[in-house]
Amino acid sequence: MTTKMRLIFALALSLIAVPLTFAQASRSNAQSNASNVAQVSQMSTLALNTDDKKKKAEKPAASDEAKTSVNKNEPVVVTDPLVRMLIAKGVLTEVEGRSISASGTPVEQRNRLASLLRDKDLISAAEYEAVRTVAGAEDAARALGTASSSERVAAQKPEASGATQKPAPAPTPSVIAAVAPVRLLGIDPPKREGLIPDIKLGTGARVKLYGFFKTSIIHDSSSPQGNDFPLPLLAADTGPHNSPEFHLRARGLRLGANFEWLDAAPKTVITGKIEFDFEGDFTRAANRNISSIRSSQPSIRLAWARIDRRFTENSSGFALFGQDWTPFVSSTLPNMIENTNFGGLGYGAAYTRAPQARFGFNFNAGGARSLKFEPEFAIVLPGFGNLPANVADQIGFGERQGTDSQRPGIEGRFVTQWQLDKAPGVVPAQFIISFEQARRRAIVTKANVPAAFVGAFPSGVEVTSSSHGYSAEIQLPTRFMTIISKYYNGSDLRFFFAGQLLSNFNDTAGLTSTATASSIDGASTVVFGLLNGVPTVAPQRPVRGQGGFIQFGFPLSRVFDADPKGRNAGWTAYFYYGYDQATARDARRFSPVRGRSDLFSGNIQYKLNSFVTFAYEQGLYRTRAANRSVLSFGGLPPFRGIPSYTTHNVRSEFATIFTF
Repeated sequence: MTTKMRLIFALALSLIAVPLTFAQASRSNAQSNASNVAQVSQMSTLALNTDDKKKKAEKPAASDEAKTSVNKNEPVVVTDPLVRMLIAKGVLTEVEGRSISASGTPVEQRNRLASLLRDKDLISAAEYEAVRTVAGAEDAARALGTASSSERVAAQKPEASGATQKPAPAPTPSVIAAVAPVRLLGIDPPKREGLIPDIKLGTGARVKLYGFFKTSIIHDSSSPQGNDFPLPLLAADTGPHNSPEFHLRARGLRLGANFEWLDAAPKTVITGKIEFDFEGDFTRAANRNISSIRSSQPSIRLAWARIDRRFTENSSGFALFGQDWTPFVSSTLPNMIENTNFGGLGYGAAYTRAPQARFGFNFNAGGARSLKFEPEFAIVLPGFGNLPANVADQIGFGERQGTDSQRPGIEGRFVTQWQLDKAPGVVPAQFIISFEQARRRAIVTKANVPAAFVGAFPSGVEVTSSSHGYSAEIQLPTRFMTIISKYYNGSDLRFFFAGQLLSNFNDTAGLTSTATASSIDGASTVVFGLLNGVPTVAPQRPVRGQGGFIQFGFPLSRVFDADPKGRNAGWTAYFYYGYDQATARDARRFSPVRGRSDLFSGNIQYKLNSFVTFAYEQGLYRTRAANRSVLSFGGLPPFRGIPSYTTHNVRSEFATIFTF
């Protein structure tokens, strides 16, 4: 967003400079003409009577008309330095530059320049209207919201005095921005040459680097899995106590780069992104074994290329290829200090990233609220999170039950965007609905079929199940408070970190004389049995689940009217509640495991400057069992060695975040 605003501001100033330049020239010519007319008038007064004066007054006009006629036959010379600069940079052609300078008032010439830049997709229709209708630099800067009133006055002083204009200082905020969502979907198509690069490669690619580094001090009152990020509880016993832990974490390093390649077609924009972090596995090598806690390895997060094509002034389409956030359920994320899993996997903030080919259409309906729509459709690598028993297999191919279905996952999303609050510094609101559907297959080879069932299944067996889901998500930024919320529902949502991370179960109802076998990858157990005396395989059913979250963000500095240029301009606070649950009767088929987890948390952040932020977060993580008593459905899971229905973790985290 900052990059786009810089480009818009530069173009706006360029457009404003045209009439100012011509206005200066017009004033000089007007003063010269006025002087000549005064001399002629004085001479006429001495030599002619009143009637003769009128005749003489007509002669200069005829002379000027003849002069204009002669000038029309001469080639137009582009005298404006701004237009000449745009021609030299290849933004305008020589013919276009002459057409701007050929005739008309300064306002008309400015409008012609604005129209050309709009047609070249360098400014949007809204930006064109904002620049075209204003009369001066002050109004244009106000319309674009990119300069303070003191800067606008300073920018006008050299024009009034005729002095050489000094470079303008860097813009300072005139208002403290409202809380922006973590993932405000960029449904506006990227502008051509909209990326202001840090690096220009020899291939013509333009590169903009970014990243952050976070150091956290963490205490968990109960963390039985031993991770430095929270997971649902009641997954493992804790020993005699709650298994509290302390972590000082310094692997929150994320690096990325945005790319743009200039295509020959003026209405086509090609962009890309690569992003990775150091949240990967720890090393197990001779030179790092002892120091493995400080030797985490990088892993890819995002890597994609995107092609956008503008069809009309208000519509465009795109195609994206690579690994990105999935259209289903990943459109909104809470602002959490714990950002390894955004508060906790299985606590309501469902999301994931996956390889995909995504296609979409953008339509700008305009209006007073800047209404926009974007439908998207994607084919996605199907993932279910069923991990191979052999670690070497997992390292080699990750998982295979989704790809064994020999069909892609299908996902879609429809985004509606509008400007809810028109106050300065408030980003648009969004409402998103999404869906997904995918299929998996577990294969049992002949060698693994139980001996009693080999005759019935001489070649092995295959058993399948599917995943489906839908979600509704909303982001409502205002100057006083920003609300972000999500609700999802579906089956087998383990890959999206939902449904209490449970995948599928064997429905053995009615089966007798059962026997089990391992799937080809060791990720599933398949059950064989007799149904009314007939050998059969138990169907595998997906675990159904639902969940969601709501978060309130408050721009404390703006609410309490702090100075935008002062040290107290960077205070924000967030309050969050999220929950995730598996349908109890499905969860019980696994064994006595968790059925629901929820999270209450709050954090306060202080942004010292654009590079450094300090933050503190306090959270209460709770998990409840799917069973309600020791005697029901196999009992309760152990906690401190005692069968327990519920448990909790109080987590405290203080972080220092460096953004670049």
